[in-house]
Amino acid sequence: QAQLVESGGGLVQAGDSLRLSCSTPFRTTMWYTMAWFRQAPGKEREFVAAVSRVGSTTYNTDSVKGRFTLSKDDRKSTVYLQMNSLHPEDTAIYYCAAAQPGKPSQEVSSYDNWGQGTQVTVSS
Repeated sequence: QAQLVESGGGLVQAGDSLRLSCSTPFRTTMWYTMAWFRQAPGKEREFVAAVSRVGSTTYNTDSVKGRFTLSKDDRKSTVYLQMNSLHPEDTAIYYCAAAQPGKPSQEVSSYDNWGQGTQVTVSS
């Protein structure tokens, strides 16, 4: 299993923005479904957003659509999550994940490769 590395988390105030990055050891992220999940204390890991091999994106509509944008650079094998208008409820550890294409993109069990996570804390 490949090790993904997240970065860019931190402590911010409500309304601020952060950009998370996920570097991968893959030759290209074009071969994988790439996603971001998050897990708040005492809660289950939650789907945030995913991007398919060809760049089609899916978001957790209820939580983040309109505020978060997932993008990727296949040549750099890196995935990004731009987070705007952050809310205290966005506080969580954010994880990057990679899956073989064709699996349900919103399911934790679809993903074989995970990073260690990066902490995002949003104060009110």
